[in-house]
Amino acid sequence: MKSSDFRELKVWQKAMDLTVEIYSIVKLLPHEETFVLSDQMRRAAISIPSNIAEGQGRDSMKEFIRFLSVARGSLRELSTQLEICERVNYLEQSRTVKAKYLIGEIDKMLNALSNSLIPF
Repeated sequence: MKSSDFRELKVWQKAMDLTVEIYSIVKLLPHEETFVLSDQMRRAAISIPSNIAEGQGRDSMKEFIRFLSVARGSLRELSTQLEICERVNYLEQSRTVKAKYLIGEIDKMLNALSNSLIPF
């Protein structure tokens, strides 16, 4: 994996799109959430493409798979945070549709990539 550029990975590209979308969404949250939920959502979003990139740059497939797992954990954390925003009426479901769609796509892609790296 090391010979290719992580930027070529479709899952990394989608994770970057999700990060941009989350940065847009958190601007809609109440001011009192600036250093709590908003900050946590940005951190989770940033973690996804960052772990994909870091894992791809590691020396072994085992490590890459581990970093993909961390990215998947951050993805699910972000999904939970979006749901919290909806449940406490900070965001309408219509505003989270794109992010939720990207989360679903990225989840499938991370699973597929991880499975493709596991030796038989």
